[in-house]
Amino acid sequence: MYRFLLPAALLIGGTAALSADTKGYEARQAAQDKAELDKQLAGLVPGKPQTCIDPIRYRDTTRVGDTILYKNGRNDIMRTDTGGGCFGLRRGDAIVTKTFGSELCRGDIVRTVDLTSHIPSGSCSFGDFIPYRKP
Repeated sequence: MYRFLLPAALLIGGTAALSADTKGYEARQAAQDKAELDKQLAGLVPGKPQTCIDPIRYRDTTRVGDTILYKNGRNDIMRTDTGGGCFGLRRGDAIVTKTFGSELCRGDIVRTVDLTSHIPSGSCSFGDFIPYRKP
């Protein structure tokens, strides 16, 4: 009987210890994401949110948490916040979009795919595109 209780107790204790730091980790990650966004958008002023953007104009992307920054040089950046669920954004997985037309628009589905195994790692949708430009 004790032979089964000890492993079960260790398993439960280990699980509790791992889940105890979840809130602390999430808070640290949110602070790092905010600092990185502030760094990327430093000196730029937000404009009026747009529904769609031309992906040919904005070719360079940067990911910060659940946010994707589309860049056309240093002084022209479009920010879109996803609703979460694209778990591969933080890991650097490939972004695969399904568009209905020639533009990326709010509500378009974004999938992330692991580059090595080609296994989908999450999906989410674009939010509004907020332009950040040099004043």
